[in-house]
Amino acid sequence: MNLITVVIVEDDRQIAEIQQRFLEKISGFQLVGIAHGIAQAEDLVEVFKPDLLLLDIQFPDGTGLDLLRRLRAANSAVDVILITAAKEVDTLREAMRGGVFDYILKPLVFERLQEALSNYCEHMQKMLAMQSLAQRDVDTLLPRSHSAAADMMEPATDVRLPKGVDSLTLEKVRRVFIEKFDSLSAEEVGQMIGASRTTARRYLEYLVSSHELEAEVAYGTVGRPERRYRNRQE
Repeated sequence: MNLITVVIVEDDRQIAEIQQRFLEKISGFQLVGIAHGIAQAEDLVEVFKPDLLLLDIQFPDGTGLDLLRRLRAANSAVDVILITAAKEVDTLREAMRGGVFDYILKPLVFERLQEALSNYCEHMQKMLAMQSLAQRDVDTLLPRSHSAAADMMEPATDVRLPKGVDSLTLEKVRRVFIEKFDSLSAEEVGQMIGASRTTARRYLEYLVSSHELEAEVAYGTVGRPERRYRNRQE
């Protein structure tokens, strides 16, 4: 597969530079432009026709959601990963209606971006390999469609776990936090359950999304910021 072309749309030049440096460390992607405003982003999309936008929401000349709506109205084929500080549920809902591939909260952590781009690359490879669709293919490509229906039809106590999360490992992670009140990194949790940091992070992020844990970013004296997890504070 050819390199996936990316445009970064971020008004804060320092954050845009951080995203650029992160992107350069991830194979399979090529940065073709950086926009610091909505109008500039539209020009870059028109000229370069990138595969993917890393898009913020708040800009002096409009919002990322405005841009998303215009791109969809114009039948643009570009995919979008939102990287934003916006934590409002309504913003997430509108982003999902606009067909964003992922939604990442700031401050951006390298591992979270790497995970999102890895998932996107895998998604693109599946799409390119397909000649026709079976239902199982659709369920793999659009996991939200089945799980959303399940959420409506099944009792809240019977939660369908997402792909890559099994109940036994999930319970191991939960047990780590039963008597643990300080925060832990994915690497520390991985060591406790006998799994890799990447695997532990997948389960930890699931528990954050289901509001069982909360995450914070710790800035050490050396190296990049570290995401740490702890029991949710009531």
